[in-house]
Amino acid sequence: MPWYDGDYPPSYKNQPAGVREKAVEIANSLLQDGAEEGIAIATGLKQARELLKNHKEKT
Repeated sequence: MPWYDGDYPPSYKNQPAGVREKAVEIANSLLQDGAEEGIAIATGLKQARELLKNHKEKT
């Protein structure tokens, strides 16, 4: 099930908005590529955290 504005997995609830938005974007992409929902959720969150952490370190 793809997620949209304001509609996201419960595990994303307490994440900062930037992390949550990026995680949803990544998870939706993984779902389109055929990944299972649980894998997409976990991978999306992990990769979003890493991307934003790396972005903050560069600035």
